Amino acid sequence: MIRNVIGFGTGILFGLGLAVSHMVDPGKVLGFLDFTGDWDPSLLIVMGVAVVVTFVAYRMAKGRSAPIFAELFQWPTKTAIMDPRLLGGSAVFGVGWGLVGYCPGPGISSLAYFAPQTVVFVVAVVVGSAAAGMIPTARIPAVAGT
Repeated sequence: MIRNVIGFGTGILFGLGLAVSHMVDPGKVLGFLDFTGDWDPSLLIVMGVAVVVTFVAYRMAKGRSAPIFAELFQWPTKTAIMDPRLLGGSAVFGVGWGLVGYCPGPGISSLAYFAPQTVVFVVAVVVGSAAAGMIPTARIPAVAGT
């Protein structure tokens, strides 16, 4: 029960952070991505704060023996830096973000505005995620030095 309450509270805090930082405003995001036109660098602060918070939290978590609400940490075990799935997923994410000004978190938060384009975006994310889960993962041999 407490895990669900904390998860819900964390989700609300995340959504509020997105709203306060204007990450739910596609115009703001597209302005940030418009390097050759009327560039709006203000989202650099949002991203910088997110990187610092993640860095600190990761270091703090590494010092613990186990998470608060689980028996053990589930740290990444993959050693390859990049693979075709990562590159393809990153490209699809970047193109989608650049076309509509949403990434999944802000897109879901923006459902609260009841805008039809947001519903289309979220449905496309769900369908794309389901389709990505159907793509078989190929074993890629490790390259020396990676």
